[in-house]
Amino acid sequence: MNTKSSNILFAISCLLISLGFSSCANIIPPGGGPRDSIAPRLITAFPKDSAIHVTSTNIILSFDEYITLVNTNENLIISPNPKNMPLVDYKLHNVTVKLRDSLEKNTTYSFNFGKAIKDVNEGNEAKELTYVFSTGNKIDTNHYSGSVFLAETGKPDSTLVVVLHNNTQDSSIQKNKPRYFTKINGKGYFSFQFLPEGTFTVYAVPNDFSKKYDDSTKTFAFLNAPILINANTRSDTLFAYQEYKKKEPKALIPSSNTTKPKQTAEDKRLKYSANLETGGQQDLLSPLELNFARPLKSWDSSKIVLTDTLFKPIIGYKLSIDTSNTKISLEYPWKEKQFFRLIVSKDAVMDTTGTNLSKSDTAKIVTKRDAEYGSCRLRFVNLDLSKHPVLQLVVDNKIFESYPIIGKELIKKRFKPGEYECRILFDSNQNGKWDPGSFLEKKQPELVKAFSKKLVIRPDRDTDQSFVF
Repeated sequence: MNTKSSNILFAISCLLISLGFSSCANIIPPGGGPRDSIAPRLITAFPKDSAIHVTSTNIILSFDEYITLVNTNENLIISPNPKNMPLVDYKLHNVTVKLRDSLEKNTTYSFNFGKAIKDVNEGNEAKELTYVFSTGNKIDTNHYSGSVFLAETGKPDSTLVVVLHNNTQDSSIQKNKPRYFTKINGKGYFSFQFLPEGTFTVYAVPNDFSKKYDDSTKTFAFLNAPILINANTRSDTLFAYQEYKKKEPKALIPSSNTTKPKQTAEDKRLKYSANLETGGQQDLLSPLELNFARPLKSWDSSKIVLTDTLFKPIIGYKLSIDTSNTKISLEYPWKEKQFFRLIVSKDAVMDTTGTNLSKSDTAKIVTKRDAEYGSCRLRFVNLDLSKHPVLQLVVDNKIFESYPIIGKELIKKRFKPGEYECRILFDSNQNGKWDPGSFLEKKQPELVKAFSKKLVIRPDRDTDQSFVF
Protein backbone atom coordinates (compact mmCIF):
# COMPACT_ATOMS: atom_id res chain seq x y z
CA MET A 1 0.00 0.00 0.00
CA ASN A 2 1.47 3.39 -0.95
CA THR A 3 1.75 6.39 1.38
CA LYS A 4 -1.13 8.27 -0.23
CA SER A 5 -3.50 5.32 0.24
CA SER A 6 -2.40 4.96 3.87
CA ASN A 7 -3.16 8.63 4.57
CA ILE A 8 -6.64 8.30 3.04
CA LEU A 9 -7.43 5.21 5.14
CA PHE A 10 -6.20 6.96 8.30
CA ALA A 11 -8.39 10.01 7.59
CA ILE A 12 -11.47 7.79 7.00
CA SER A 13 -10.79 5.88 10.27
CA CYS A 14 -10.59 9.14 12.26
CA LEU A 15 -13.84 10.34 10.71
CA LEU A 16 -15.65 7.08 11.62
CA ILE A 17 -14.37 7.19 15.20
CA SER A 18 -15.49 10.82 15.51
CA LEU A 19 -18.97 9.98 14.22
CA GLY A 20 -19.19 7.02 16.60
CA PHE A 21 -18.40 9.17 19.62
CA SER A 22 -20.79 11.91 18.58
CA SER A 23 -23.66 9.42 18.31
CA CYS A 24 -23.12 8.10 21.85
CA ALA A 25 -22.17 11.19 23.86
CA ASN A 26 -24.11 14.33 24.78
CA ILE A 27 -23.15 17.27 22.65
CA ILE A 28 -22.30 20.15 24.98
CA PRO A 29 -22.64 23.62 23.46
CA PRO A 30 -19.69 25.96 23.88
CA GLY A 31 -19.76 28.05 27.06
CA GLY A 32 -19.98 31.81 27.27
CA GLY A 33 -22.42 34.20 25.66
CA PRO A 34 -25.43 35.98 27.16
CA ARG A 35 -27.84 34.04 29.37
CA ASP A 36 -31.21 33.21 27.82
CA SER A 37 -33.77 35.41 29.58
CA ILE A 38 -36.55 35.29 26.97
CA ALA A 39 -39.71 33.33 27.78
CA PRO A 40 -41.04 30.69 25.36
CA ARG A 41 -43.13 32.27 22.60
CA LEU A 42 -46.25 30.69 21.10
CA ILE A 43 -45.77 30.51 17.33
CA THR A 44 -48.64 28.27 16.14
CA ALA A 45 -51.78 26.76 17.60
CA PHE A 46 -54.38 24.27 16.45
CA PRO A 47 -57.12 25.37 16.48
CA LYS A 48 -55.77 28.88 15.93
CA ASP A 49 -55.72 31.27 18.86
CA SER A 50 -58.97 33.33 18.90
CA ALA A 51 -60.55 30.98 16.33
CA ILE A 52 -64.35 30.77 16.06
CA HIS A 53 -66.70 27.90 15.16
CA VAL A 54 -64.30 25.45 16.84
CA THR A 55 -65.41 21.80 17.14
CA SER A 56 -62.14 19.99 17.95
CA THR A 57 -61.50 18.83 21.51
CA ASN A 58 -57.77 18.34 20.80
CA ILE A 59 -55.46 21.35 21.09
CA ILE A 60 -51.79 21.66 20.06
CA LEU A 61 -49.72 24.69 21.08
CA SER A 62 -46.26 25.02 19.49
CA PHE A 63 -43.46 27.20 20.87
CA ASP A 64 -40.21 28.59 19.51
CA GLU A 65 -38.04 26.48 21.89
CA TYR A 66 -38.10 23.31 23.96
CA ILE A 67 -40.55 23.65 26.85
CA THR A 68 -41.63 21.85 30.01
CA LEU A 69 -44.78 21.96 32.15
CA VAL A 70 -44.68 22.56 35.92
CA ASN A 71 -47.59 22.04 38.37
CA THR A 72 -50.18 22.16 35.61
CA ASN A 73 -53.14 21.36 37.86
CA GLU A 74 -52.25 24.24 40.17
CA ASN A 75 -51.52 26.76 37.41
CA LEU A 76 -53.95 26.07 34.58
CA ILE A 77 -57.30 27.87 34.78
CA ILE A 78 -59.89 26.86 32.19
CA SER A 79 -62.98 28.98 31.62
CA PRO A 80 -65.74 27.92 31.83
CA ASN A 81 -64.71 25.64 34.69
CA PRO A 82 -64.82 22.08 33.22
CA LYS A 83 -66.58 19.13 34.84
CA ASN A 84 -63.51 17.00 34.12
CA MET A 85 -59.96 18.33 33.90
CA PRO A 86 -58.44 17.73 30.45
CA LEU A 87 -55.34 15.65 29.77
CA VAL A 88 -52.40 18.02 29.37
CA ASP A 89 -48.97 16.90 28.18
CA TYR A 90 -45.83 18.26 26.51
CA LYS A 91 -43.07 17.05 24.20
CA LEU A 92 -40.22 19.02 22.69
CA HIS A 93 -41.77 22.30 21.43
CA ASN A 94 -45.42 21.31 21.91
CA VAL A 95 -48.13 21.37 24.58
CA THR A 96 -51.16 19.15 23.91
CA VAL A 97 -54.56 19.47 25.58
CA LYS A 98 -57.22 16.76 25.20
CA LEU A 99 -60.60 17.92 26.49
CA ARG A 100 -62.68 15.30 28.28
CA ASP A 101 -65.92 17.32 28.21
CA SER A 102 -68.08 18.03 25.17
CA LEU A 103 -67.82 21.58 23.91
CA GLU A 104 -70.81 23.82 24.68
CA LYS A 105 -72.47 25.76 21.89
CA ASN A 106 -71.77 29.49 21.44
CA THR A 107 -69.24 29.52 24.25
CA THR A 108 -65.87 31.22 24.57
CA TYR A 109 -63.17 29.03 26.13
CA SER A 110 -59.96 30.39 27.61
CA PHE A 111 -56.90 28.54 28.94
CA ASN A 112 -54.67 30.56 31.26
CA PHE A 113 -51.50 28.55 31.94
CA GLY A 114 -50.25 30.82 34.74
CA LYS A 115 -46.64 29.82 35.51
CA ALA A 116 -46.93 26.29 34.10
CA ILE A 117 -44.97 26.74 30.84
CA LYS A 118 -41.19 27.19 31.07
CA ASP A 119 -38.28 26.76 28.69
CA VAL A 120 -36.02 23.77 29.30
CA ASN A 121 -32.64 25.50 29.53
CA GLU A 122 -33.18 28.46 31.86
CA GLY A 123 -36.68 27.95 33.28
CA ASN A 124 -38.02 31.21 31.86
CA GLU A 125 -41.79 31.36 32.40
CA ALA A 126 -44.34 32.15 29.73
CA LYS A 127 -46.30 33.98 32.43
CA GLU A 128 -50.09 34.05 32.21
CA LEU A 129 -50.08 32.78 28.63
CA THR A 130 -53.74 32.62 27.60
CA TYR A 131 -55.16 30.70 24.64
CA VAL A 132 -58.74 31.43 23.51
CA PHE A 133 -61.30 30.06 21.06
CA SER A 134 -65.08 30.07 20.61
CA THR A 135 -67.57 27.46 19.50
CA GLY A 136 -69.83 30.29 18.29
CA ASN A 137 -69.37 33.10 15.82
CA LYS A 138 -67.60 35.52 18.20
CA ILE A 139 -65.14 35.74 21.09
CA ASP A 140 -66.73 37.12 24.27
CA THR A 141 -64.70 40.13 25.44
CA ASN A 142 -66.38 41.23 28.67
CA HIS A 143 -64.18 41.51 31.75
CA TYR A 144 -64.68 41.92 35.48
CA SER A 145 -62.08 42.89 38.08
CA GLY A 146 -61.68 44.06 41.65
CA SER A 147 -59.94 43.33 44.93
CA VAL A 148 -60.32 41.01 47.91
CA PHE A 149 -59.04 41.79 51.40
CA LEU A 150 -59.35 40.01 54.73
CA ALA A 151 -61.88 42.01 56.70
CA GLU A 152 -60.19 41.35 60.06
CA THR A 153 -56.71 42.55 59.05
CA GLY A 154 -57.20 44.68 55.93
CA LYS A 155 -54.57 42.56 54.12
CA PRO A 156 -54.82 40.46 50.93
CA ASP A 157 -54.80 36.65 50.93
CA SER A 158 -53.56 35.09 47.69
CA THR A 159 -54.69 31.60 48.79
CA LEU A 160 -58.27 32.61 47.94
CA VAL A 161 -59.99 32.57 44.55
CA VAL A 162 -62.92 34.60 43.25
CA VAL A 163 -65.74 32.51 41.78
CA LEU A 164 -68.73 33.39 39.58
CA HIS A 165 -72.00 31.44 39.57
CA ASN A 166 -74.61 31.82 36.82
CA ASN A 167 -77.09 30.06 39.12
CA THR A 168 -77.89 33.05 41.34
CA GLN A 169 -79.59 31.14 44.16
CA ASP A 170 -77.76 31.38 47.51
CA SER A 171 -77.52 27.60 47.70
CA SER A 172 -75.42 27.42 44.53
CA ILE A 173 -72.18 28.37 46.33
CA GLN A 174 -72.83 25.52 48.78
CA LYS A 175 -73.81 22.84 46.25
CA ASN A 176 -72.39 23.61 42.80
CA LYS A 177 -69.01 24.08 41.18
CA PRO A 178 -68.50 27.66 40.00
CA ARG A 179 -68.98 28.58 36.35
CA TYR A 180 -65.82 30.69 36.38
CA PHE A 181 -62.99 31.29 38.83
CA THR A 182 -59.77 33.28 38.95
CA LYS A 183 -56.85 33.73 41.34
CA ILE A 184 -56.00 36.71 43.53
CA ASN A 185 -52.51 38.18 43.33
CA GLY A 186 -50.29 39.28 46.22
CA LYS A 187 -51.88 42.74 46.26
CA GLY A 188 -55.42 41.39 46.47
CA TYR A 189 -56.29 42.10 42.81
CA PHE A 190 -58.34 39.74 40.61
CA SER A 191 -59.43 39.86 36.98
CA PHE A 192 -61.72 37.84 34.70
CA GLN A 193 -61.37 38.05 30.91
CA PHE A 194 -63.41 36.72 27.95
CA LEU A 195 -66.69 36.58 29.91
CA PRO A 196 -70.13 36.35 28.29
CA GLU A 197 -72.77 38.94 29.07
CA GLY A 198 -75.00 37.79 31.92
CA THR A 199 -75.92 37.93 35.60
CA PHE A 200 -73.63 36.27 38.14
CA THR A 201 -73.21 36.00 41.89
CA VAL A 202 -69.70 36.73 43.18
CA TYR A 203 -67.85 35.05 46.04
CA ALA A 204 -64.32 34.48 47.34
CA VAL A 205 -63.43 31.05 48.74
CA PRO A 206 -60.28 29.01 49.47
CA ASN A 207 -58.60 27.54 46.41
CA ASP A 208 -59.43 23.94 47.30
CA PHE A 209 -60.88 21.16 45.17
CA SER A 210 -64.55 21.99 45.74
CA LYS A 211 -64.33 25.82 45.62
CA LYS A 212 -67.60 25.81 47.61
CA TYR A 213 -68.71 27.46 50.85
CA ASP A 214 -69.56 24.21 52.60
CA ASP A 215 -67.94 24.97 55.97
CA SER A 216 -68.54 28.09 58.09
CA THR A 217 -64.91 27.99 59.29
CA LYS A 218 -63.73 28.60 55.71
CA THR A 219 -62.56 32.08 54.77
CA PHE A 220 -65.38 33.51 52.64
CA ALA A 221 -66.59 36.72 50.99
CA PHE A 222 -69.75 37.62 49.11
CA LEU A 223 -71.39 40.49 47.30
CA ASN A 224 -74.83 41.34 48.63
CA ALA A 225 -76.47 41.18 45.20
CA PRO A 226 -75.75 39.60 41.78
CA ILE A 227 -73.93 41.69 39.17
CA LEU A 228 -74.66 42.17 35.48
CA ILE A 229 -71.52 41.56 33.44
CA ASN A 230 -71.42 43.49 30.17
CA ALA A 231 -69.19 45.99 28.41
CA ASN A 232 -69.46 48.45 31.32
CA THR A 233 -69.13 46.19 34.36
CA ARG A 234 -68.03 47.99 37.53
CA SER A 235 -65.11 46.95 39.74
CA ASP A 236 -65.84 45.56 43.22
CA THR A 237 -64.06 45.03 46.52
CA LEU A 238 -64.90 41.98 48.61
CA PHE A 239 -64.07 41.51 52.29
CA ALA A 240 -63.39 37.95 53.41
CA TYR A 241 -63.95 36.58 56.92
CA GLN A 242 -64.31 33.39 58.95
CA GLU A 243 -67.73 33.27 60.57
CA TYR A 244 -66.40 30.74 63.08
CA LYS A 245 -62.77 30.08 63.94
CA LYS A 246 -61.50 26.53 63.72
CA LYS A 247 -61.19 24.92 67.12
CA GLU A 248 -57.82 23.56 68.09
CA PRO A 249 -57.91 19.76 68.53
CA LYS A 250 -57.91 18.65 72.14
CA ALA A 251 -54.81 16.97 73.45
CA LEU A 252 -55.11 13.22 73.56
CA ILE A 253 -55.61 11.71 77.02
CA PRO A 254 -53.01 9.01 77.58
CA SER A 255 -54.33 5.47 77.94
CA SER A 256 -54.49 4.00 81.43
CA ASN A 257 -52.16 1.30 80.11
CA THR A 258 -49.52 3.87 79.21
CA THR A 259 -46.55 3.85 81.52
CA LYS A 260 -46.31 7.28 83.17
CA PRO A 261 -42.95 8.68 84.20
CA LYS A 262 -42.51 8.90 87.95
CA GLN A 263 -43.14 12.33 89.45
CA THR A 264 -40.22 13.68 91.41
CA ALA A 265 -40.57 15.92 94.45
CA GLU A 266 -39.57 18.78 92.17
CA ASP A 267 -42.48 18.03 89.80
CA LYS A 268 -45.00 18.02 92.64
CA ARG A 269 -44.05 21.49 93.86
CA LEU A 270 -46.35 24.38 92.98
CA LYS A 271 -44.29 26.88 90.99
CA TYR A 272 -44.89 30.34 89.58
CA SER A 273 -43.00 33.00 87.65
CA ALA A 274 -43.37 36.79 87.55
CA ASN A 275 -43.37 38.91 84.40
CA LEU A 276 -40.57 41.11 85.73
CA GLU A 277 -37.83 42.08 83.29
CA THR A 278 -34.09 41.67 83.85
CA GLY A 279 -32.99 42.88 87.25
CA GLY A 280 -36.52 42.74 88.68
CA GLN A 281 -37.68 45.68 86.55
CA GLN A 282 -41.41 46.39 86.44
CA ASP A 283 -42.99 47.83 83.27
CA LEU A 284 -44.72 51.15 84.04
CA LEU A 285 -47.56 50.34 81.65
CA SER A 286 -48.47 46.80 82.73
CA PRO A 287 -49.65 45.01 85.86
CA LEU A 288 -47.32 42.73 87.77
CA GLU A 289 -48.30 39.14 86.89
CA LEU A 290 -47.74 35.88 88.78
CA ASN A 291 -48.10 32.94 86.39
CA PHE A 292 -48.68 29.54 88.00
CA ALA A 293 -47.74 26.20 86.44
CA ARG A 294 -51.05 24.58 87.48
CA PRO A 295 -54.59 25.97 88.01
CA LEU A 296 -55.33 27.28 91.50
CA LYS A 297 -58.14 25.90 93.63
CA SER A 298 -57.99 28.82 96.06
CA TRP A 299 -55.97 31.93 96.82
CA ASP A 300 -55.87 34.51 99.63
CA SER A 301 -55.26 38.10 98.49
CA SER A 302 -54.34 39.16 102.04
CA LYS A 303 -51.24 36.95 101.84
CA ILE A 304 -49.89 38.57 98.66
CA VAL A 305 -48.56 41.92 99.85
CA LEU A 306 -46.80 44.80 98.08
CA THR A 307 -44.54 46.81 100.42
CA ASP A 308 -41.87 49.48 100.28
CA THR A 309 -38.22 48.65 100.94
CA LEU A 310 -38.85 48.87 104.71
CA PHE A 311 -41.65 46.28 104.35
CA LYS A 312 -44.35 48.86 105.02
CA PRO A 313 -47.50 47.76 103.08
CA ILE A 314 -48.45 49.89 100.07
CA ILE A 315 -52.08 50.92 99.59
CA GLY A 316 -53.97 51.47 96.34
CA TYR A 317 -53.14 48.31 94.42
CA LYS A 318 -55.65 45.73 93.18
CA LEU A 319 -55.31 41.93 92.90
CA SER A 320 -57.33 39.75 90.50
CA ILE A 321 -57.17 36.27 88.97
CA ASP A 322 -57.89 35.31 85.35
CA THR A 323 -60.54 32.84 84.18
CA SER A 324 -58.02 30.00 83.78
CA ASN A 325 -57.06 30.37 87.46
CA THR A 326 -53.38 30.38 86.51
CA LYS A 327 -52.53 34.11 86.55
CA ILE A 328 -52.81 36.61 89.40
CA SER A 329 -52.45 40.26 88.37
CA LEU A 330 -51.43 43.17 90.60
CA GLU A 331 -52.45 46.56 89.20
CA TYR A 332 -50.91 49.74 90.58
CA PRO A 333 -50.27 53.29 89.24
CA TRP A 334 -46.53 52.76 88.84
CA LYS A 335 -44.18 55.74 88.83
CA GLU A 336 -40.64 55.75 87.59
CA LYS A 337 -37.66 54.54 89.62
CA GLN A 338 -39.56 53.30 92.66
CA PHE A 339 -38.49 50.33 94.80
CA PHE A 340 -40.85 47.70 96.24
CA ARG A 341 -40.96 44.28 97.82
CA LEU A 342 -43.55 41.67 96.92
CA ILE A 343 -44.24 39.10 99.64
CA VAL A 344 -46.05 35.89 98.70
CA SER A 345 -46.77 33.71 101.73
CA LYS A 346 -46.35 29.96 101.53
CA ASP A 347 -50.09 29.36 102.02
CA ALA A 348 -51.25 32.26 99.81
CA VAL A 349 -52.31 29.85 97.05
CA MET A 350 -53.33 26.21 96.68
CA ASP A 351 -53.59 24.24 93.44
CA THR A 352 -56.24 21.65 92.57
CA THR A 353 -54.14 18.87 94.12
CA GLY A 354 -54.10 20.67 97.47
CA THR A 355 -50.44 21.73 97.13
CA ASN A 356 -49.17 25.07 98.50
CA LEU A 357 -45.93 26.82 97.72
CA SER A 358 -42.90 25.11 99.23
CA LYS A 359 -41.86 28.35 100.99
CA SER A 360 -42.71 32.04 101.29
CA ASP A 361 -41.13 34.27 98.65
CA THR A 362 -39.98 37.90 98.66
CA ALA A 363 -39.16 39.60 95.37
CA LYS A 364 -37.30 42.88 94.93
CA ILE A 365 -38.94 45.18 92.38
CA VAL A 366 -37.78 48.43 90.76
CA THR A 367 -39.90 50.33 88.26
CA LYS A 368 -38.42 51.41 84.95
CA ARG A 369 -37.45 54.99 84.08
CA ASP A 370 -39.62 57.31 81.97
CA ALA A 371 -36.67 57.76 79.61
CA GLU A 372 -37.01 54.09 78.63
CA TYR A 373 -40.33 54.94 76.94
CA GLY A 374 -41.20 57.06 73.95
CA SER A 375 -44.12 59.36 73.26
CA CYS A 376 -46.27 59.72 70.16
CA ARG A 377 -48.68 62.10 68.52
CA LEU A 378 -50.84 60.41 65.89
CA ARG A 379 -52.92 62.45 63.44
CA PHE A 380 -55.91 61.08 61.51
CA VAL A 381 -56.61 62.96 58.27
CA ASN A 382 -60.09 62.71 56.68
CA LEU A 383 -61.14 59.98 59.13
CA ASP A 384 -64.93 59.59 59.53
CA LEU A 385 -65.43 59.48 63.30
CA SER A 386 -69.09 58.47 62.87
CA LYS A 387 -67.86 54.99 61.88
CA HIS A 388 -66.48 54.50 65.42
CA PRO A 389 -62.84 53.92 64.44
CA VAL A 390 -60.48 52.03 66.73
CA LEU A 391 -56.70 52.13 66.32
CA GLN A 392 -55.16 48.65 66.56
CA LEU A 393 -51.43 48.26 67.10
CA VAL A 394 -50.23 44.83 66.04
CA VAL A 395 -47.08 42.85 66.92
CA ASP A 396 -46.46 39.39 65.43
CA ASN A 397 -50.02 39.27 64.06
CA LYS A 398 -51.50 39.83 67.52
CA ILE A 399 -53.21 43.00 68.74
CA PHE A 400 -50.87 44.62 71.26
CA GLU A 401 -53.08 47.60 72.11
CA SER A 402 -56.35 49.21 70.98
CA TYR A 403 -57.44 52.83 71.29
CA PRO A 404 -60.91 54.17 70.35
CA ILE A 405 -60.41 57.31 68.24
CA ILE A 406 -62.64 60.20 69.32
CA GLY A 407 -60.78 63.09 67.72
CA LYS A 408 -58.36 64.06 64.98
CA GLU A 409 -55.35 63.31 67.17
CA LEU A 410 -54.22 60.71 69.69
CA ILE A 411 -51.43 61.66 72.09
CA LYS A 412 -49.64 59.16 74.33
CA LYS A 413 -46.96 60.53 76.66
CA ARG A 414 -45.60 57.14 77.69
CA PHE A 415 -45.38 54.39 75.09
CA LYS A 416 -43.46 51.11 75.02
CA PRO A 417 -40.64 51.21 72.40
CA GLY A 418 -41.00 48.93 69.40
CA GLU A 419 -42.33 48.61 65.85
CA TYR A 420 -46.09 48.32 65.45
CA GLU A 421 -48.28 47.53 62.47
CA CYS A 422 -51.19 49.95 62.39
CA ARG A 423 -54.79 49.14 61.55
CA ILE A 424 -58.07 51.01 61.91
CA LEU A 425 -61.12 48.95 62.87
CA PHE A 426 -64.48 50.49 61.97
CA ASP A 427 -66.35 49.19 64.99
CA SER A 428 -69.98 49.54 63.87
CA ASN A 429 -71.47 47.91 67.00
CA GLN A 430 -68.97 49.66 69.33
CA ASN A 431 -68.03 46.52 71.24
CA GLY A 432 -64.31 47.18 70.91
CA LYS A 433 -63.52 44.12 68.79
CA TRP A 434 -63.81 42.94 65.19
CA ASP A 435 -66.98 41.00 64.30
CA PRO A 436 -67.40 38.61 61.31
CA GLY A 437 -70.21 38.63 58.79
CA SER A 438 -73.02 36.14 58.16
CA PHE A 439 -73.94 34.93 54.67
CA LEU A 440 -77.33 33.63 55.78
CA GLU A 441 -78.20 37.00 57.32
CA LYS A 442 -76.61 38.90 54.40
CA LYS A 443 -74.50 40.76 56.96
CA GLN A 444 -71.07 41.92 55.88
CA PRO A 445 -68.16 41.78 58.37
CA GLU A 446 -66.78 44.82 60.14
CA LEU A 447 -63.95 46.35 58.13
CA VAL A 448 -60.34 47.05 58.97
CA LYS A 449 -57.98 49.33 57.07
CA ALA A 450 -54.29 48.37 57.23
CA PHE A 451 -51.43 50.84 56.79
CA SER A 452 -48.15 49.75 55.22
CA LYS A 453 -46.03 52.22 57.22
CA LYS A 454 -45.19 50.97 60.72
CA LEU A 455 -45.32 53.08 63.86
CA VAL A 456 -41.79 53.10 65.28
CA ILE A 457 -41.42 54.17 68.93
CA ARG A 458 -37.90 54.78 70.28
CA PRO A 459 -36.87 55.37 73.91
CA ASP A 460 -36.82 58.99 75.04
CA ARG A 461 -38.03 60.15 71.60
CA ASP A 462 -41.16 61.92 70.34
CA THR A 463 -42.87 60.39 67.30
CA ASP A 464 -45.25 62.35 65.08
CA GLN A 465 -47.11 60.33 62.42
CA SER A 466 -50.12 60.95 60.16
CA PHE A 467 -52.65 58.47 58.77
CA VAL A 468 -54.46 59.67 55.66
CA PHE A 469 -57.85 58.19 54.71
